[in-house]
Amino acid sequence: MRISFSSASPLLAVAVFALAAACGRAPEPAAERTPAPPAAAPTAPAAPRLYVSNETQGQVLVIDPVTRQVLERISVGKRPRGLKLSKDGTKLYVALSGSPIAPPGVDESTLPPPDRSADGVGVIDLTTRTVARRYDSGQDPESFDLSPDGRTLYVSNEETAEMTVLDLESGAIKARVKVGEEPEGVTVSPDGRTVWVTCEEEHEIVGVDTTTLKVIGRVRTAKRPRTIVFTPDGAIMFVTGEFGFAVSVVDAATRKVVKTIDLPAGEDGKLPARPMAAVLSADAKTLYVSNGRGRSVSAIDVATRTVTRTYAEVGERPWGLGLSPDGRTAYTANGPGADVSLLDLTSGTVTKVATDGSPWGLIVGATR
Repeated sequence: MRISFSSASPLLAVAVFALAAACGRAPEPAAERTPAPPAAAPTAPAAPRLYVSNETQGQVLVIDPVTRQVLERISVGKRPRGLKLSKDGTKLYVALSGSPIAPPGVDESTLPPPDRSADGVGVIDLTTRTVARRYDSGQDPESFDLSPDGRTLYVSNEETAEMTVLDLESGAIKARVKVGEEPEGVTVSPDGRTVWVTCEEEHEIVGVDTTTLKVIGRVRTAKRPRTIVFTPDGAIMFVTGEFGFAVSVVDAATRKVVKTIDLPAGEDGKLPARPMAAVLSADAKTLYVSNGRGRSVSAIDVATRTVTRTYAEVGERPWGLGLSPDGRTAYTANGPGADVSLLDLTSGTVTKVATDGSPWGLIVGATR
């Protein structure tokens, strides 16, 4: 097509030339965009660590339950038994005793003399994995519990039939309360108003007011009580009875046994349950009990107070007991077996970590 311009249309000519120039021009570059940062990967939960007292070797073991390896052996002193984490999880308390090991029925006159200088409660700094302090806590301490504010430790002193009340800030012993022969398990009520102690020889548990530090009640239970576990509301206490082959259910308000849960023997029927430690699941629906010489672990439904499952052949005398954070695995410290068992609570499969010595107590903590 031919285009002609007359003198009468200069504006048209300008427009046509402008259009032609625009058609031949390269397009403007697009504005640069900053790419969005990648989404942060979810933080994996810290792998748990098992802290296990090794009574005959004077150590606390640090175990990785995922790799099934003993990561560290911390020397702490003589006969470490009871364990407890501080409220912030940075310290681990461990009961130490200079008394010689004396199995039930042994003639004590044949035993070596005790080393009273070894008695106390050690404090392990979990960052440095060293013993940072040791408290005087009375003769032959075995187990203990912390007050809800983390400032007071209540300690059972087996040989003197006492419970020692220890102020953790000052290190002073505030009181020594006579409770009963061979006190062992110590548990503070959820509201912190009372502390209860199992007295093995008396076949009873003893309650102490944490304000007055006076005995306020005694409850007869299945023979040789070992451990007390409260329901979260503080209404019920479950008490393991080693020689009673049972768990006593105690109403905390009336201080009466409202039910006795008999625990079945192992699969072969030859090994009666000898309930020792107990731990409540995170949802408070199931109580797990280690059965000592019965070589088993029992699961008890808290609502119906009945045994729902018995896991046989868990280990040789499982005592110390803990649960994984996800509630799928139970861990037991097996003294004569010199190992720790990892029990899959769904399949019932057991795997073991060799420890040497005689593992006694067990606490589940986070990686540090």
